[in-house]
Amino acid sequence: MRIQELISPRRVTHSLEVASKKRLLEKLSVLLGRDEPEVNAQGAFQALIERERLGSTAIGEGVALPHGRVKGLKKAVGAFATLEHEMDFDAVDHKPVTMVFALLVPEEATDEHLRILAELAGVFSQKQVRRELAQAKNAEDLYQRLTRATGV
Repeated sequence: MRIQELISPRRVTHSLEVASKKRLLEKLSVLLGRDEPEVNAQGAFQALIERERLGSTAIGEGVALPHGRVKGLKKAVGAFATLEHEMDFDAVDHKPVTMVFALLVPEEATDEHLRILAELAGVFSQKQVRRELAQAKNAEDLYQRLTRATGV
């Protein structure tokens, strides 16, 4: 899968300012709905918050991958944000989060869901990729760097 199949330039934001994890998930839910008429921000938020209640989706090294399943969704949809300020996300390595890739998948897409998450975790575990993304100047630059740096 190519990252462009999951995101669009309108679903990438740079230096997002939020004060809490809940507010972050709300903002990501709105982003997920851009360019995707099937995605309702409230439904997206419910899916993300329900999954987050089961345990943190932070994978370490400053990255979180909040995700959820949504009834009626036809394909996987993603959004990516860098944060203006580090945020505690209860990561296993206790490091605060600065990059967040949110993912929604169709309710019945269990195997696809796990495959995409594994691929994303592999990409974001690479120090060079994180470094490249951290150097972005704006949302457009971030999108270009993300699509160039990832083989997902």
